[in-house]
Amino acid sequence: MLAAGIEVRHITEEVNVPMYNTSLPLQGAGALHGNMVVSMRPIPASQVAKAVEVTAAMPRVHGAPIHVGNPASLGIKDLSHPDYGDPVTIKDGELPVFWPCGVTPQNAIMQSKLPLVITHAPGHMLITDVLNADLKGNG
Repeated sequence: MLAAGIEVRHITEEVNVPMYNTSLPLQGAGALHGNMVVSMRPIPASQVAKAVEVTAAMPRVHGAPIHVGNPASLGIKDLSHPDYGDPVTIKDGELPVFWPCGVTPQNAIMQSKLPLVITHAPGHMLITDVLNADLKGNG
């Protein structure tokens, strides 16, 4: 999004991205089950379509947002109190835009009470030699 001229607020404010538990159930697999976690980025209404376009081009990572607008539709009560990460400023004329979040597996693991799991920490993704540009498309 930065390359498309869209501010990424948590980077600007030098905090961790805000993440929220939702009421959206995941499809379970064996003993693993839970609800989706989403990250939120406030985007000026005039740039939402561009943010969707840019991120939809990378379905192998976060992909397109799953929701734009009213957080209550996702079961989120208060954007100023994220379940993970830090709150960010939402300015007049901006909409909250929500993406599936890599913390979802941790949430499902906690809800499923599995004995051992190895994963990433919020805001600190697994680092590889694969470039974002190489993640475009479905293949």
